[in-house]
Amino acid sequence: MTKKINLVDTTLRDGSHAIKHSFTKEQAASIARGLDRCGVPLIELSHGDGLGGSSFTYGFSKANEFELLKAAGEQIKNSKLTVLLLPGIGTIEDLKRAYEHGARAVRVATHVTEGDVSEQHIKASKDMGMMAVGFLMMVHMASPERIAVEARKMESYGADYINLADSAGYLLPDGVRDRINAVRGAVRIPVGFHAHNNLGMAAANSLAAVKAGATYIDATLRGLGAGAGNTQMEVIAGVLQRSGYDTGVDFYGLMDHAQEAAEPLMLRPQVIDNGSLMLGYAGVYSSFLLHVYDAAEKYDLEPRDIMVELGRRKMVGGQEDMIIDVAYQLTRSR
Repeated sequence: MTKKINLVDTTLRDGSHAIKHSFTKEQAASIARGLDRCGVPLIELSHGDGLGGSSFTYGFSKANEFELLKAAGEQIKNSKLTVLLLPGIGTIEDLKRAYEHGARAVRVATHVTEGDVSEQHIKASKDMGMMAVGFLMMVHMASPERIAVEARKMESYGADYINLADSAGYLLPDGVRDRINAVRGAVRIPVGFHAHNNLGMAAANSLAAVKAGATYIDATLRGLGAGAGNTQMEVIAGVLQRSGYDTGVDFYGLMDHAQEAAEPLMLRPQVIDNGSLMLGYAGVYSSFLLHVYDAAEKYDLEPRDIMVELGRRKMVGGQEDMIIDVAYQLTRSR
């Protein structure tokens, strides 16, 4: 029997980082409509840092995220409209509003060693009848055994599957395999994987996750996302199809949709430039990239030096405001 792989599109969420959170209602509607038509089962939309992320710290959204959800939801006939929520940034009230605007799934994201902070949000989403996903970020920062412990917590709260995120694009295939295997051995629910392409490994790591037993794989049209971007949706769809997996998506349709709907929005080609490469090399959260460039310009610093220091300090998502402090301290030490 052909193994089924569920592709999760995060263009309208992780892709928001790459275009400075400038999606319009018309763009959200167009992208969601095409993804639904191509058979993508989960379509994630929110600020790049999740519900409530539109702020001075993370960058303001051009359009209200609930208006974007409504616009996208009106175009979706078969897919589940999905949101990301980071406890401490988004709230249960935000989640309720997202549900009212069409969201039917939520991915509750925490640092890899802090799965316990997801409990009330996962339980609240299940009370609303939503699909709930435990989303562990920066998984390169913990051993497979520790990740398994956190995954079990999220399973006990009611998560429908566990998603491991290589948020820095740091891992190589062996590291992905070991982490997926550990979590699969620890929980009874499905496991998924979210890659970044900072070392050029996103598609290879996603395929390694599938071979280790992951059945949910995140991707974005044209790879649009933080840092060097995510696993490219149309690429991984083709790779999985050639490898004999059933994704249930329209491969040609995704190719055309990426070219027509996503590519014109890109501020720059989604390539592995020096900054993105250093994110992966140093193990730095991918959405830090534009913040690092701003700090480097302000203090006349080499961006790579800032990223090495961020990696040394093991900075994690949610500490964007500290990037300026690190840059200032580097200036003083210089």
